[in-house]
Amino acid sequence: MNTFGTSSGLVSMIMTNGPLLITLAVWSLFWKGLALWHAGRRGQPWWFVILLVLNTVGILEIVYLFTICKLKFSQLFSK
Repeated sequence: MNTFGTSSGLVSMIMTNGPLLITLAVWSLFWKGLALWHAGRRGQPWWFVILLVLNTVGILEIVYLFTICKLKFSQLFSK
């Protein structure tokens, strides 16, 4: 009986869910990078620190970009 508290259980979970974990990491990194870039360019150091420290799998980053910055999807990659 494997439990996630043991090292073999953790390895088993990673092996089973590897593609999902990689996809989740890439998704999170994409949104975090985009939000940090916009916060830095807008001169918002508090948002930059908050977005850098908190890991919300892209949720806070998406809220920041579309609610706080009020960007449209077409504006995400423009200077």
